[in-house]
Amino acid sequence: MAQMLTSLYDTYEEAKQTVSDLAAAGIPHPDISIIASNAEGAHTSGAATGAEVGAIAGGGAGLLAGLGIMAIPGLGPVVAAGWLAATLVGAVAGAAGGGLIGALVSAGVNEKDAHVYAEGIRRGGALVTVRVDDSQAKTASMILQHHRSVDVVGRRKLYEEEGWRQFDPERIPYTPQQVAGQTDKVPRT
Repeated sequence: MAQMLTSLYDTYEEAKQTVSDLAAAGIPHPDISIIASNAEGAHTSGAATGAEVGAIAGGGAGLLAGLGIMAIPGLGPVVAAGWLAATLVGAVAGAAGGGLIGALVSAGVNEKDAHVYAEGIRRGGALVTVRVDDSQAKTASMILQHHRSVDVVGRRKLYEEEGWRQFDPERIPYTPQQVAGQTDKVPRT
């Protein structure tokens, strides 16, 4: 039976290392996805644009080598690769912020958590999702937690204390200065 596991990270570097470790553990690239804020423009070299992501996502040349860039309302510029990114390619033209949430919910993520994940990306974070069978679930879960994943319940509580209720694609994505100056870090798993 297949499972989907998802973790949010405050930095692209943590997410990137997680993706590398998942691949090293034998999880096929087509079953791993990453979507990360590119507010700082740091991930532009060699990255493809929206329509190319779908073709790259299924390729075997390495997930991180296939990062594509797309602009998503409310999230701003993101880099993305993998099956979830391919799902979003068509959503970029429409209500893409809802597209991310819709894609996550369709894949089995709790809707409240999906809103926190989208908000985390808007605030400069990165999301890693992995589809695994039961035999790989324990290993994948350990890897996802190893690289300081965000405690989604704690992060939701922190956001709600600020007055946040759910992801709003009409809000302006964080600027590089806001990303760098965030003080909303909470204990992680």
